Amino acid sequence: MAEGRADTDGGAAPPQGWTGPEQRMWRAFMAGRTCDLRTGDPAADDPLDGPAWPESRTVRARAVAELLLNPPPPAPGRVASLKLTGVRISGRLTLAGGVIAPYVQLDGCRFDEQVLLQEVRAGSMRLVRCLIPRLEAARLQVTGDLHLPQCLVPGGIRMTDAQIGTDLLLNQLTVRRDRHSRAVAADGLVVGQDLDAELVEATGEFSLRSARIGGRLNLRGATLRNPYGQYALNAARVTVEHTLYLSSGWEARGEYTGDTSPPPGVPTRDFICEGGLRLDDGRFGNAVVVNRARFRLGEGQQVSLRRIQTPELRFTPGRPPTGMVSLSGARVGKLKDAPGSWPTAPGRLSLRGCA
Repeated sequence: MAEGRADTDGGAAPPQGWTGPEQRMWRAFMAGRTCDLRTGDPAADDPLDGPAWPESRTVRARAVAELLLNPPPPAPGRVASLKLTGVRISGRLTLAGGVIAPYVQLDGCRFDEQVLLQEVRAGSMRLVRCLIPRLEAARLQVTGDLHLPQCLVPGGIRMTDAQIGTDLLLNQLTVRRDRHSRAVAADGLVVGQDLDAELVEATGEFSLRSARIGGRLNLRGATLRNPYGQYALNAARVTVEHTLYLSSGWEARGEYTGDTSPPPGVPTRDFICEGGLRLDDGRFGNAVVVNRARFRLGEGQQVSLRRIQTPELRFTPGRPPTGMVSLSGARVGKLKDAPGSWPTAPGRLSLRGCA
């Protein structure tokens, strides 16, 4: 890190050559305060749909990396943390292999290039309503929470073999496919508590093969589309200690579980799966809940629940899937369904060996 003179707050000064916005970020970091570069105009401050942001709102990715990987000491009596609001990060943020000690929270920020977090070790990281061209986070280790709600990630997310100590929050995330046609590649992911992905909109395969979730796996109100391949949701061999929810969701919700109804007047959204769904060999500690779910399957695509093990399966999608449903070899303690839940065409339902 560049050496600086004493700052007016009693700490080290920003490195020479740092721009005005970067100096503001430096001082806010040392004081544990938020560096807020918003204009106050909601349209101009929108990171997803607003106009281009000027240099007065821009910090270099290199400066952000320097703060996170080689942080200056905090101001006396303060806890240093990176809190940015309405900031544009130019260049590629490369933190791969690093150890991030400070707390990280970015609200309404915009990255020019992909974010590289492979094999990073960190505490908690929260990025809310940010534009991230692509997120590379294979083998990321976070001891606390990782939050990405309302973010837009047009180039896909890779979290293969990542480990999240407590919760992974993806609510209202919009994510599109990478060059391998995967929107979320999270095979081998381990989450200590809950994986909440309510109202997610994913275009491309959402892959959770061999993932282990210590609490619930929540896809209420999600829309999963994959016109490029076989599966919209590929979660073969997933282990969920509590409940998998493939059911309707609503935006004004807070915490809720089970069949709790939305508040009066709040619009709901069905779970939509356009493409195959694969839960083969999955293990579920409490239940699999499929309610108000639309399955639109192409030629050769299935809702495949082969050899799943669950104390309870609630299969009440509201309308039959357009393709085949297979429960071959499944072990289900209690089955709850309703008239019209299952395909009626010959050969579209397989229960061979289901018990």
